[in-house]
Amino acid sequence: MATLDQKSPNVLLQSLCCRITGKSEAEVAQQFQYAVRVIGSNYAPTIERDEFLVTEKIKKELLKQRREADAALFSELHRKLQTQGVLKHRWSVLYLLLSLSEDPRKPSSRVGNFGTLFAQALPRDAHSTPFYCARPQSLALGYGERSGGLLASMGTSGISSLGVYTLNGPTPTPQSLMAGQPPQSAAGVAPPLVSRLAWALPASSFPSSAVGAAPIRPPLGPSPPTTRAVRLRQDGDAAGEVNEAALVRDILYVFQGIDGKFIKMSTQDNCYRIDSKVMVSKSLRDTSSRLAELGWLHNKVRKYTDARSLDRAFGLVGQSFCASLHQELKEYYRLLSVLHSQMQVEDDQGVNMCTESNLTLRRLLVWMYDPKVRLKTLAALVDFCQGRKGGELASAVHAYGKTGDPQMRALVQHILSLVSHPILNFLYRWIYDGELEDTYHEFFVASDPNVKTDRLWHDKYSLRKSMIPSFVTMDQARKVLLIGKSINFLHQVCHDRTPPGKITPASNSTDTPKDAELLSDLEGAFQEKIDAAYFDTSKYLLDVLNRNYLLLEHLQAMRRYLLLGQGDFIRHLMDLLKPELARPATTLYQHNLTGILETAVRATNAQYDNVEILKRLDVRLLEVSPGDTGWDVFSLDYHVDGPIATVFTRECMGHYLRVFNFLWRAKRMEYILTDIWKGQMCNAKLLKTMPELSGVLHQCHILASEMVHFIHQMQYYITFEVLECSWDELWNKVQQAQDLDHIIAAHEVFLDTIISRCLLDNNSRSLLNQLRAIFDQIIEFQNAQDALYRSALEELALQLQFEEKKQQNEEEGQWGVTAEQEAEEKRRIREFQETVPKMSSQFRILTHFYQSIVQQFLVLLTTSSDESLRFLSFRLDFNEHYRAREPRLRASLGATRGRRMSNI
Repeated sequence: MATLDQKSPNVLLQSLCCRITGKSEAEVAQQFQYAVRVIGSNYAPTIERDEFLVTEKIKKELLKQRREADAALFSELHRKLQTQGVLKHRWSVLYLLLSLSEDPRKPSSRVGNFGTLFAQALPRDAHSTPFYCARPQSLALGYGERSGGLLASMGTSGISSLGVYTLNGPTPTPQSLMAGQPPQSAAGVAPPLVSRLAWALPASSFPSSAVGAAPIRPPLGPSPPTTRAVRLRQDGDAAGEVNEAALVRDILYVFQGIDGKFIKMSTQDNCYRIDSKVMVSKSLRDTSSRLAELGWLHNKVRKYTDARSLDRAFGLVGQSFCASLHQELKEYYRLLSVLHSQMQVEDDQGVNMCTESNLTLRRLLVWMYDPKVRLKTLAALVDFCQGRKGGELASAVHAYGKTGDPQMRALVQHILSLVSHPILNFLYRWIYDGELEDTYHEFFVASDPNVKTDRLWHDKYSLRKSMIPSFVTMDQARKVLLIGKSINFLHQVCHDRTPPGKITPASNSTDTPKDAELLSDLEGAFQEKIDAAYFDTSKYLLDVLNRNYLLLEHLQAMRRYLLLGQGDFIRHLMDLLKPELARPATTLYQHNLTGILETAVRATNAQYDNVEILKRLDVRLLEVSPGDTGWDVFSLDYHVDGPIATVFTRECMGHYLRVFNFLWRAKRMEYILTDIWKGQMCNAKLLKTMPELSGVLHQCHILASEMVHFIHQMQYYITFEVLECSWDELWNKVQQAQDLDHIIAAHEVFLDTIISRCLLDNNSRSLLNQLRAIFDQIIEFQNAQDALYRSALEELALQLQFEEKKQQNEEEGQWGVTAEQEAEEKRRIREFQETVPKMSSQFRILTHFYQSIVQQFLVLLTTSSDESLRFLSFRLDFNEHYRAREPRLRASLGATRGRRMSNI
């Protein structure tokens, strides 16, 4: 027993065969070795690896034999077998039973006519592309009977049939089975049986390594005299010239990239050539060279697939591309196996070279025309796809398929469908689950893991434009990016736990070849799937932002508070802040200003706003510069966080701060001019008794009127033409927005528009400087007029006091005033009257300087590219007051007025 255990499995099996057959080990050894080679090989099956097809074929065979009861019994037994998990490979067992059921005495159709063999065409693999073997009109090939036995087996056998393996590894072909030495047995029936097993035994799965394995070339040495008349005396004739049969054998090896005896690879010319020392006719040499080109093409494709198959960085798309090339090579090897089998048949039967069914170079040239075209296409495609991967590789394959040749187009389209599978899987995982598992950076959506959650929408995900397949439009790619980005935004930022499947239903057919073909059907179901997922996901995201995070209410709060849209609140706040903001900026305290802000909210309609809105409203003090007052550093602030911070980014809030400071300063100018007008109205009657002031007061009234007109026109332009019009456009776009990006883009356009038209951009810096200078002149005018009124009212008060004292003394019977008091009064009045011209000249200088700044401002407006600013210059100088003073305005304002009237 110990001796038995030490024996190898092969020895035990051979002993078992001897016992069953009752023959000696010498008689069984040859057949046993061949059987082991057949079992260890990778012959392709005659039936697709489908259990249903095998069972149907078995039932059909039973029905042909009129065994209906057995067919019904078989169906019932197969149904019970399917319900049990005892067998893992039911298909293999069923196929073995089908193969064993065939009659071994049935004459083999393998020999036949070789022309008929090719005319019947080859059965195709389930995953291969259509292979067109067009029958030339000049070749009289008949269609024989299609048999499901040997001929079909030959059509589906792979290149691995040329290199077979035993259980212990590769084994050389037995000499008895070499070409020209058919195996013999005592009973005389072994050769047909062995032949049947060799061509009909089912094969295991066909891995790429097996498909790509280099075939083992049988030795080309001398053969026994029984084969082709001793190989026509060692492949040559009496004159020493190599005959055509020898070249055919070499060509069959060259087709596989293997050097023949006479045809070998020339490293210098990078092609297969007949050795120059070999004697052969010119026609055979030319035909052999044309056929040998297939070997060079085969080597090129094979070298690419072998190198890329081991390169993991090539990615899933690249591996799919290599797999598709392997499939095409498998089809090519299947054809070569048929040619080798025909050569073996001719050698076994000793067919003379003159027989019509013999293999000749010219016949090979005709039969290999289509395979050569396909290999040329594959080789060119390999060159075109060098250095590419992922979506870029898919784009290259797609671009190469734009040809008018239907066969070539079908080949490239099939390869594209396989290459597109990984991209399609990436895409479906992304749009339905928001998951991105792109290890080799092949997908056109990229993710940056270093980006924090608060910048997820803007910076975490982006498009790799180089990886966008050419059959996917930029609009489709943008939608795909938005779908997955929206799902991740909902989960990570909005903390929404709704499963992605409830947001948009996932497709159930993500792995079918039809879906891969959808990628090139931009108007079909692929577009519908993308659109459906895009609309569902985007709508759900906007609903969450509006319902749970009050996005639209926050947007309106920005308009009311930071853009001064809540008029009663802004006016009351300015009244309350006036005493505080008049102080130096260094003396302000934020908590005091915050208390004033809360008072203004409670006293106006702002108190009815949502609490979530009001608690975000705050006071902010800007950086203090020397000499600044509270008016220069005060600003309102609005705190944003969470999902709404995606729309109101730091950059956006910075824009809002700049616009608020500009509007707050313009509103302050309006507030100052209102105080100036009040002072003029209140003091007009009081100062009538001082006629010396009439000229100065007249100057003040004129200058104040000019300033009021200017500020009112500027306020109208800012409030209505800039803010209201831009806000109306923004609100319409927000209401029509289909995704969050549309809202963000509309909001950014809104801010850019008001920044530009409020003269806050870099192109309007000179205009803004002139406008600020005008604002400074208004403040200086207020200070000058306040000083005038203080001095005049003090003098008026002293004069009234002197008159009252004089009248009181007269009523008491005394002299009204003494000479000394009267002289002092006259001296004081004279000194006051002497200051009036100085004040008058100060106002004239102020007026002149103010008008010169306004004129420069108008000149800049008339040369602006913005039409609304040019029309503003027309309104500011409606009576041509400044035009008469500034020659540069005459031509500009005239042209502006002409355009305005033509528009009206």
